[in-house]
Amino acid sequence: MSLNSLRDIFIGPPLPTKRLAHEKLDNFKALAALSPDALASIAYANQEIFLGLVVAGAAGLAYSWWIAVAIAGLLGVLALSYSQTITAYPSGGGSYTVARENLGVNVGLVAASALLTDYALNVAVSVTAGVAAAISAFPELESYRTGLALLLLLVITLANLRGMREAGAIMTVPVYLFVGTYLLMIVVGGVRLLLGEPPGSFADTAPAATADLGLLLLLHTFATGCTALTGVEAISNGVQVFQEPAARNANRTMAAMAVLMGVLFLGTIGLSQVFAVVKLPHETILSALTRRIFDGWPPFVYYVIQISTLLVLMVAANTSFFGFPRVASILASDGFMPRQLSFIGDRLVFTNGIAVLSALAALLVVLFQGDTHLLIPLFAIGAFLAFTLSQAGMVVHWFKNRQDRTWWLKLLANGLGVTATIAALGIITVSKFVEGAWIVLLLIPAQVLLFRSIRNHYTGVREQLTLYEGLPPELRVLPDPRVVLPIGGVHRGIIYALRYAKSIARTVKAVYIEIEPGSAQQVRERWDEWGLDEEAELVIVQSEYRSIVAPFIEYLDKYDHDTNDGQLATVLLPEFVTAHWWEQFLHNQTAWLIKLTLLYRRRSINKIRAIIDVPMYLQD
Repeated sequence: MSLNSLRDIFIGPPLPTKRLAHEKLDNFKALAALSPDALASIAYANQEIFLGLVVAGAAGLAYSWWIAVAIAGLLGVLALSYSQTITAYPSGGGSYTVARENLGVNVGLVAASALLTDYALNVAVSVTAGVAAAISAFPELESYRTGLALLLLLVITLANLRGMREAGAIMTVPVYLFVGTYLLMIVVGGVRLLLGEPPGSFADTAPAATADLGLLLLLHTFATGCTALTGVEAISNGVQVFQEPAARNANRTMAAMAVLMGVLFLGTIGLSQVFAVVKLPHETILSALTRRIFDGWPPFVYYVIQISTLLVLMVAANTSFFGFPRVASILASDGFMPRQLSFIGDRLVFTNGIAVLSALAALLVVLFQGDTHLLIPLFAIGAFLAFTLSQAGMVVHWFKNRQDRTWWLKLLANGLGVTATIAALGIITVSKFVEGAWIVLLLIPAQVLLFRSIRNHYTGVREQLTLYEGLPPELRVLPDPRVVLPIGGVHRGIIYALRYAKSIARTVKAVYIEIEPGSAQQVRERWDEWGLDEEAELVIVQSEYRSIVAPFIEYLDKYDHDTNDGQLATVLLPEFVTAHWWEQFLHNQTAWLIKLTLLYRRRSINKIRAIIDVPMYLQD
């Protein structure tokens, strides 16, 4: 089976460009594709709030509701602020675009770096949290944590490589199953209270305190809980994937996401506090809450909810797979990232961006051994830095566009957003600094320097290639080329290459590098036997250290120096192509090594060496 056949099975056949307009998502699928990060964040945000407060015992856990209310309030502010961004930037108003246009390129690069970092961390956190949900139901999976996380990452990567519509369709079932099961849990919990079931008490269930309850502990817990908000920006980044009218549909989807997220977050935190739920060592707090609410129900209900949590956390990474490639493509178009990231692939998605994101997330999963709790301290800083710069950019945007009659109301909304996010960013940075946040604070400026270096490279290339500054290259006719043909023996492929060499040059030299003493004699005899000595001179070069590339390059330099005709000899490389891709690994890659060496040898721009491949295709 060929590589193309395998690709078609896993990714799908190529799609024509005209299908791009039909790859847009309706609101139902867009909510599933762009909001799972935000919706599923209750799985790890609730967990981190519990872990942050449980060290203070019953007194600490009693504050979980108020921390949840503060985070939900921040969610409302962000949703309102980003609805303004969607209106102002209907083509996609990500943090980079907004910050670059209103605060300058350097600030925009900081926002882009923060956002890309957050996207990569979101994928790693989502798949590892999904595995944690599975381990809650099946503790025997604990030893396979990292491998399972990588397997989930592979599945979600393949789904996104298949294209937007298929990815959106795949995400629909897990997202709405998750929403449905958790809304059911909230309703069942509420009904049990209404029917008179007495609430629990943390005094009876919470472990003994190991730390004092204080402001620093509460702020630290608030900071970890803010990971619930990391997916809020995704819809404003992805306005272009909505069906028309895109801005209106994006705003409606943003509102639906914020409402659903608020209900799920406050509902699950509230029930955990009312029933005084405390988790077992191997499980998550949501697993413990599910067991408590559905106590007395058939066991399959618990497993269905855990599976829905696993699935939604797996697809929560999809938010990043939509956002990361698009931000990277914009940066690439502006010259701050490799150009390849701006290209749309066979399936009408940014294939290279998806591959880069998957590789970064896999690296994070392996480095942190699939442990969500170790990844969380790095999380949220990038998101809130991007939030802050985006909202600050929107404040400047509305101030510049004061002709809008309601500009001051919109400025007020984004001003409230920047105030809230900068306060949260400060709390998160201080409370999480020693736990690993310092890594992100170093990584972001390092990325900005990398972006600048890439831009400087492209600028330098453009300046050297331009025809509008200085004199263009002289278009005089060059002397007849001299061709040098490296050979490893005398066979049909060499005859084909020699025939082509004679068609472009009168002077052709075939060079054989003798590695084993005496081998050149057989080559010369066959050369003469076939009458090739009349077509080209055979040159034998001894290899003192049994290498091929270095002696060939030395001969080439000496030949150019001795001839001194103002140009470099053309190197013609005969090579055969096997019938199957894997068969190529059974042969040495001498032609490729020679070509690579010649390509990266610095020469005067006035003397350019041509390198020509002459392939011979082998039959199966």
